[in-house]
Amino acid sequence: MAKRMIIAGGTSGIGLELVKLYVAAGWNVGVFGRNEKRLAELSAMSHLIRVKRIDVNADNAVALFETFVEECGGMDLYFHSSGIGWYNTEAEADKELDTAETNVKGFMKMVLAAYRYFCGRGGGHIAVISSIAGTKGLGAAPAYSATKRFQNTYIDALAQNSRMRRMHVLFTDIRPGFVATPLLSGKRFPMLMDAGRVAEIIRRALERKKRRVTIDFRYSVLVALWRCIPAWLWERLPVK
Repeated sequence: MAKRMIIAGGTSGIGLELVKLYVAAGWNVGVFGRNEKRLAELSAMSHLIRVKRIDVNADNAVALFETFVEECGGMDLYFHSSGIGWYNTEAEADKELDTAETNVKGFMKMVLAAYRYFCGRGGGHIAVISSIAGTKGLGAAPAYSATKRFQNTYIDALAQNSRMRRMHVLFTDIRPGFVATPLLSGKRFPMLMDAGRVAEIIRRALERKKRRVTIDFRYSVLVALWRCIPAWLWERLPVK
């Protein structure tokens, strides 16, 4: 029987590249997001793809997600690629609060719903795209880096919860650096990675059931260096 996955935010960027990879491997793939046009285009790509419009910030998001899981015939893997972020050096309140709404509350609602589903069926696999931005607070993107740290910690806690309760739910925390996606359009970034290449690295990591993945080795080195910088010095660095 073909395996089944559901992706939040699979209409663009890394999520879209993963949809292509898993469909090519014969998986049944459910994709949900807010962009109806892109969802329709995805649905037309393959009979293995099923789509549904769900806004993770909506009050009925969890109910719609639970219905979608049933429509897809269940799931073996939940992949959360839904999120927003801003370079917000002026600390505009609307941008900060919108980022927190999606990357914390919306994230938590959907990941929890997937976790409860897997607990009810005896196990499963949850993967989320967080970011290396969660390593330290970035002054150019305060809410984004803070929400990514929240995601790292929340997945750590759920992974422990799963072991405490013997639920056999596995977790993979994926921490990319700069990836050429619509989220970073219009700006120039160092060490920019191709979304297709990143998706292939993620696919291999998920096959191995890796707990944490930093993509790629250059960013692994960068993160290690960041962690060595004391707080008093970090606050004086113009990290962008």
